[in-house]
Amino acid sequence: METLFLVIFTLTLTVFIALDWSIVLALLIGLFLFSLYAGLKGYSISGILRMIADGAKTSKNILIVFSLVGILTALWRDCGTIPTIIAYTVNLINPKSFIFMTFALCCLVSFLIGTSFGSAATMGVICVTMGAAMGADPVLTGGAMLSGVLFGDRCSPVSTSALLVSELTGTNIYDNIKRMLRTAAIPFAATSLIYIFAGFFSHTGESKTDIISLFAKEVNITPLALIPAAVILVLALFKVKTRYSMLCSIIAAFFVSLFVQKTEITELLKFIVTGYEAKLPELSSMLDGGGFTSMIRVVLIVCISSAYSGIFNATGMLTSLISRLEALADKTGSFAVTVFVSVFTSAISCNQTLAIILSDSLCSKLEKDKKQFAVDLENSVVVIAPLIPWSIAGAVPLTSAGAPQASLLTAFFLYLVPLYYLFVRRKRRV
Repeated sequence: METLFLVIFTLTLTVFIALDWSIVLALLIGLFLFSLYAGLKGYSISGILRMIADGAKTSKNILIVFSLVGILTALWRDCGTIPTIIAYTVNLINPKSFIFMTFALCCLVSFLIGTSFGSAATMGVICVTMGAAMGADPVLTGGAMLSGVLFGDRCSPVSTSALLVSELTGTNIYDNIKRMLRTAAIPFAATSLIYIFAGFFSHTGESKTDIISLFAKEVNITPLALIPAAVILVLALFKVKTRYSMLCSIIAAFFVSLFVQKTEITELLKFIVTGYEAKLPELSSMLDGGGFTSMIRVVLIVCISSAYSGIFNATGMLTSLISRLEALADKTGSFAVTVFVSVFTSAISCNQTLAIILSDSLCSKLEKDKKQFAVDLENSVVVIAPLIPWSIAGAVPLTSAGAPQASLLTAFFLYLVPLYYLFVRRKRRV
């Protein structure tokens, strides 16, 4: 019976995704299906509601942090943090090292702002636009951009995926980041060498794109605008809890917006709720976004998916499937199974958040060390989800930056991380 309900849920997700219907509605149908399963197993309505509540409670902290991320990214746009970071780094790009610098600069911006979507819509757009002006290979440029924006999405202290993994596994995000940086060092170096080497064989000329003057018309480009980013980084060094460091950065950004950018307080409060809106139409595709409302969809996905775990744990619905995965892990290693499951969950969920939650539900018992399991998730599902062609995890950054979908083939960092770590974990078993 468990298999039947899981198959129906998978088919429901597939149909909704294929028809471009709301994934939140599909998840609500899934919640009904799993509640029905619990009812058929003999649980009362009050018992089922208690399971749902217990599961949803586990997401309380991450929901608070996600809301703070939405507010933070809106204020960073308005106070000039994101435009200033881009303006100060864009001059580092030159034709000979363009592909590599695209990767490096997207890594930097994504690490600072913690979102692949936001990084692709800002630095990603700039790099792809400059690449087109230079005559660089768009597939290589797009791959370097995607690799870079996912670098920070994987290991930034303000990344929603990194925060989600730390909450699901009950681990400290700063300890996770140290392990992520360590395990990604060789893939990062190899990716850099590939892009440097590729740059020598890519025809590029001089770009005529002048993005700095455009940003200067929108906000005041000043070192003071970097204060909110500095607050995040400094507090991260002292391992201050993420939500508190974000709150401090939000306060700093609020005052920079008021006194440096001269934003009216009523407009500022609007940005906090609904997101930043650029004054210049030509910058809207790069700067619009953020705000509390921007996180509602992902908050609903996390909340509903977390409710599943309450039903799964109480009814033992996944016990049989997990037992089979454990038997397979004994032969191939836990990380190899996690990679396999990650491909499946990424393919059926079509987004990174749900793929992480489903992979955690199926694989959490394969690795007893929670710290190790957190890194396993970061080195598998977090970077595999964007490689699924129909997943928004990769499609949205490519589309927003104007890069071709074939760029998935040249996002080398996303391939090298799981492949390298698969080799490392298997070597330990020998």
